[in-house]
Amino acid sequence: MTKLFKFLSYFSSFFLFTSLSVSASSVSIPFDENSNVIIQEEEIKKGKRLFNNSCAVCHVGGVTKTNPNVGLDLKSLTNATPPRNTIISLINFMENPTTYDGLEAIAETHPGIKSADIFPKMRSLTNDDLYSIASYILAQPIVNPEKWGGGKSHY
Repeated sequence: MTKLFKFLSYFSSFFLFTSLSVSASSVSIPFDENSNVIIQEEEIKKGKRLFNNSCAVCHVGGVTKTNPNVGLDLKSLTNATPPRNTIISLINFMENPTTYDGLEAIAETHPGIKSADIFPKMRSLTNDDLYSIASYILAQPIVNPEKWGGGKSHY
């Protein structure tokens, strides 16, 4: 069992719920294929700060500057191979990025934990930070649906 999996299993055991009403200060997002997690507003704010520092250069507003056809909207994340529409799958992608079709590793051109020597902003990210970034990305279609993936027309 990897350290990340142990961490996430421990962490998620406190936050997994199957059916819970969600307030304006929290959202329910997919943790893995079988369960959701409730993310509080503070976690989303932390994820936003980390996202803006590490990812927003290329993904401002949920778009991908290098390929506007593939963004961080839920449809694009779901249609990727493998899908990147859960916290676990996004963390896996941030650790070992692959092309949208999943056929090629792209760690030398896309920031990831595996390529932290090439992309210095990835060096200091912890497992908890990756969880926060993934949570922020998945929460945006819920808390900010008009702007997420809208590009410059909204920012």
